[in-house]
Amino acid sequence: MDRHHDRAIVLFARDPAMGMVKTRLEKDLDRTTVFNLYTRFLDDSLEILREIPGADRFCGVYPSPHSGYFDRPASLHGISVFRQEGDDLGERMLNAFAMLFAEGYEKAVVIGSDSPSLPVRYIEMAFDSDKDLTIGPSVDFGYYLIGMREKAADVFTGVPWGSANVLSATLERIKQTGATLEVLPPWYDIDRIEDLRFLKIHLDFLERGGMDVAPHAREFLKQLDL
Repeated sequence: MDRHHDRAIVLFARDPAMGMVKTRLEKDLDRTTVFNLYTRFLDDSLEILREIPGADRFCGVYPSPHSGYFDRPASLHGISVFRQEGDDLGERMLNAFAMLFAEGYEKAVVIGSDSPSLPVRYIEMAFDSDKDLTIGPSVDFGYYLIGMREKAADVFTGVPWGSANVLSATLERIKQTGATLEVLPPWYDIDRIEDLRFLKIHLDFLERGGMDVAPHAREFLKQLDL
C-alpha cells in the first residue's frame, strides 16, 4: 500500500456479477437491466472518490474482483483495489479500518455503492470532523457512510445486517464504546424499485438545475420506463 496522504476514502462494493447484485430489484426489472444499472452505480461511485481532495482512494471488493470490471486501468486510475475480508459486512468493515490504520492513516471513511448521488460535501464533512466516529444515516435505517479517526473501533459486532435495526444497533454500540460521534445529514440508498424511481426524478431535477450528478446512472435511467 503506497500512502500519499493521512486520510483514506474507501468504496465498499460487490463485484458486479449477473444475478449477484441489487437482487431486490429483480422482482421488478430483468436481471440484465439490474446488472447494467449496478455497473453504472459503480462508475458514479468511483467518480465520487476521485472528487475527494487530499485522500488516498480505495475500493474494497466483495467477494473477489474476478468479474473483470476492476481490471480497467483507465476507470480505476488513482484508486487501489483490495478484497474485503470477513464473515459479514461488519467484520469486513472493521478489518478494512484496521488495515488502513495499520498503514498509518489518521482518518478513514467508508461509503457504499448504493448511493450514486451522494454529495461529496458530506464526505468532506466526515473528514473535517474532530469526533472519533462519523456516521451518515440513510432513510432506510441503515447508513451510507461511516468514518473513524486514529483507530479501528468495533462498533459492528451484533449488528443485524440487512434489517431495519442496522443504524440503531450501530449507534448503541458506539454509545457503549464511549466514543465521540458526529452525525451527518441523512441521505438515501437504492434498494427497491421505489428508491430507483425517486433517484430518476431526483437526478432529472438536478440536471435541470445545471448539476451533473451521477451521470452514468442518470443516462441509463432515462432508458427505463419505471
